Amino acid sequence: MLGLIGRRLLQLPLILAVIYTLTLTLAWAVPGNPLDNPEGRQPPPEIREQMRKQYNLDNYWKFYGSYLYSASGARFAVESASGAIAAERARAKEEGIAPPVRQVFDLGPSLRLPDWRVNEIIRSSLPVSATLGALAILIALVLGLCAGVIGAARPNSWIDASTLAVALIGISLPNFVIGTGLLLTFGVWLGVCPVGGLQSPVGLVLPALTLSLPFAAYIARLTRMGMLDALTSDYVRTARAKGLAENRVLFKHALKNAFLPVLSYLGPATALAMTGSFVVERVFRVPGMGQHFVNAVQTKDLFLIIGVVLVFATMLVLFNLAVDVLYRWIDPRID
Repeated sequence: MLGLIGRRLLQLPLILAVIYTLTLTLAWAVPGNPLDNPEGRQPPPEIREQMRKQYNLDNYWKFYGSYLYSASGARFAVESASGAIAAERARAKEEGIAPPVRQVFDLGPSLRLPDWRVNEIIRSSLPVSATLGALAILIALVLGLCAGVIGAARPNSWIDASTLAVALIGISLPNFVIGTGLLLTFGVWLGVCPVGGLQSPVGLVLPALTLSLPFAAYIARLTRMGMLDALTSDYVRTARAKGLAENRVLFKHALKNAFLPVLSYLGPATALAMTGSFVVERVFRVPGMGQHFVNAVQTKDLFLIIGVVLVFATMLVLFNLAVDVLYRWIDPRID
């Protein structure tokens, strides 16, 4: 177990380096300059030229090296070891001013939002996206597991056909269609939920439900297939022969093994739900990472684009690692 965790953590920097290279290359290839974008910051010409030189916005390789130097924590480590950060803090104390905040992993400034750094944007928006994603996964688990167990308990019945049809619809419909429909129904016509924003916790209900339905559909299908396989196994037949109640057979014996494929799916699904809800956040005006990422792409905010992608990639690797650890804890036979 410890060997698995160690190997995955050692692979993380290499994975992030590859993702950083691909993301920067694709973002750099987009035509235009982020400082000339009409939807961006639009600083004065002299400030614009200074920012181009300071952040190497006209040279791919210089930008690549300088950003990697700061984002990887190497700059912080070097300046800490050389005493530069301590001297900076001492100088600020002598002058009676607050010392500048230094980030270990400095993701740079936002080229779209003045006086904002990417670390600050992610720090303020990630909890919103994480809360929305966690709630969506919880709803998806409840709906998916219930639908899968009910369908497997009555195979080839109208109940089974209904759950499969609903799951297929949930997989096929895009998020913006589901979100718009729920928004019109519960926000506009019935008026029981806010139309957009997060003025209250109730504002998370509709976006979380919208985000959860495709995940719930996949979980329902995985649960149904796993349950059908488990219900034909010898240990389930033995449990039934002992006279155990059907509910106990379903939930205690069959569901435990049927849940393993669902658990494998939960790693990437949770990371995607927490950081990849771009469309849902846009539809419901939720101030999460998705909103910032869409705006960053539109204005070619290189620092923000790369920062959000790196955070998403890190979460994806860590969630997959957590799932693998849980998988081996539930079933020690797996190597």
